[in-house]
Amino acid sequence: MKKIMFMTALMMAVLPTWAQQVKYTVNGISNNNGATVMLVNRQTLQQLGTTVVTNGKFTLSGTAEKDALLAVGQTGLDWGTLFFNDGTPVTINLNDSTLKGSPTNERLVAYDVATNAPIGNIQRKMLSMSEEEQESKKLELTTAMVFAMMQMSYQVEKIFKEENETLIPAAFIDEYLQMFGEEKLDSILNLKPVWANHPLVQAKLKQIAQQRAAEEKKNAFIGQQFTDLEEADVDGNMHKLSEYVGKGKWVLVDFWASWCGPCKAEMPNVVAAYNKYHAKGFDIVGLSFDNKKEPWVKAINELKMPWTHLSDLKGWNTVASGIYNVNAIPDNLLIDPQGKIVARGLRADALHAKLKAIFGE
Repeated sequence: MKKIMFMTALMMAVLPTWAQQVKYTVNGISNNNGATVMLVNRQTLQQLGTTVVTNGKFTLSGTAEKDALLAVGQTGLDWGTLFFNDGTPVTINLNDSTLKGSPTNERLVAYDVATNAPIGNIQRKMLSMSEEEQESKKLELTTAMVFAMMQMSYQVEKIFKEENETLIPAAFIDEYLQMFGEEKLDSILNLKPVWANHPLVQAKLKQIAQQRAAEEKKNAFIGQQFTDLEEADVDGNMHKLSEYVGKGKWVLVDFWASWCGPCKAEMPNVVAAYNKYHAKGFDIVGLSFDNKKEPWVKAINELKMPWTHLSDLKGWNTVASGIYNVNAIPDNLLIDPQGKIVARGLRADALHAKLKAIFGE
């Protein structure tokens, strides 16, 4: 809770300072005559302007928020050259992803290229290979990708160490979170670095705070007695959850839907858990977030899910969503024989580990 309060206070303290409009001027070169060049705000994803490469050159100009992180790219290419809108004109070479401008922006682009180059090189190599070649060199490619990820991790950490008093780390906030996690980010934020005030970072902190609050709200059910509800089975007969829960068995209440790809991908793991532990006192009740009966029943049969299934066919407006604060699926509750919720969101190996701890091998 302290972390969330710190982040919220930080956001409120700095948000009003990012409204000043500053002119940007982008001159560039590209070998792709006729290609459309776009300028995008990386935070809002708003397209600020477009132009066409003519005689190997292009120009973009206008205004945007001071120090907004902008990206220049062209159609047909995934890469965008970054720069902060600091008022200094930039010259961009889209042929080699280099930039001339303020010292901060020149270092930003150099870091960006160095950070993404190792993985980009492997991806380009794989695109030039047939599926048979990729399969025959699977171990080699996997090893190379792991090494590339290590290089990327080193580069990102280097940025946050060397550029602590500039805005540059703000451009790599997503990569840092992915590689080092929220706890390490919190420890850096406690030092109040300059980049923490950037809107990109503030937006990410707000998102993290909201996610943490949602998780805390969900986890508040753990340790509580289950709440009963009533829905229909596949034949239209009404059943209460209390018919199956709190009756001496361990029960997994599984929130899913036939239209949910991750749910269907996880289902073989759930089926395996059911088959392994059902005879020992483990059961499952599936509560579907479907809107229509036909795809719901079809998915049950195709995925070979032999347990009880209930649904009111109201999609996200299902009674289960309201009672148990389900805002994303797959999700589940593990309930003990007395009806107390003991765990939530058990997936993949975590589900099997928990059931193994309860039932043994």
